[in-house]
Amino acid sequence: MKALRIVLWAVVAVAAAILGYGTYALTTSKDQLAVGPFGVPFQLVSQTGQPISEKAFTGKPTALFFGFTHCPEVCPTTLFELNGWLEKVDPDGTRLQAYFISVDPERDTPEVLGQYVSNVSKRIIGISGPPDKVMEMVKGFRVYAKKIPLDEKKPDGDYTMDHTASVFLLDSEGKFTGTIAYGENPDTAVKKLENLLKT
Repeated sequence: MKALRIVLWAVVAVAAAILGYGTYALTTSKDQLAVGPFGVPFQLVSQTGQPISEKAFTGKPTALFFGFTHCPEVCPTTLFELNGWLEKVDPDGTRLQAYFISVDPERDTPEVLGQYVSNVSKRIIGISGPPDKVMEMVKGFRVYAKKIPLDEKKPDGDYTMDHTASVFLLDSEGKFTGTIAYGENPDTAVKKLENLLKT
């Protein structure tokens, strides 16, 4: 019985240590988000073929969405909704900017991305580039993205992408302020963008 108690207390101690570390890591992560610009430096290409870096995400509040052009529902829906919210909150298009970053740069060349985005919005700018550089940027912005084969027996065949579906909101200094979730109530999404303009 005594040995069992010792084991149970050891389990509790380990669990407490893990929980404590998790809380510390989460708190540290939030502090780091608040201190400086969100993400990492990068050098990629806009949908027009022009170089673009993290500096584009400063100067104005920014909405970022990570997706891909072969996405069946989430991406086109989010781009359409985001465009509508932008027009409602910033009709002149002078105070708020938005970007669509591809998580599938192998298929989403700047030209392909440009055609896709321009069919939905004139206000959202697509970003792509060399696959390794794009995925470094995606990871650095704490976005989840994973290639999923459509046929498990053919891992090198056609595929889709599993990815984070939230819109990231940055203030004019590039600092993270929050997200708009996929399927967010439209009024709530608009309010978040209005609040973003006040930062």
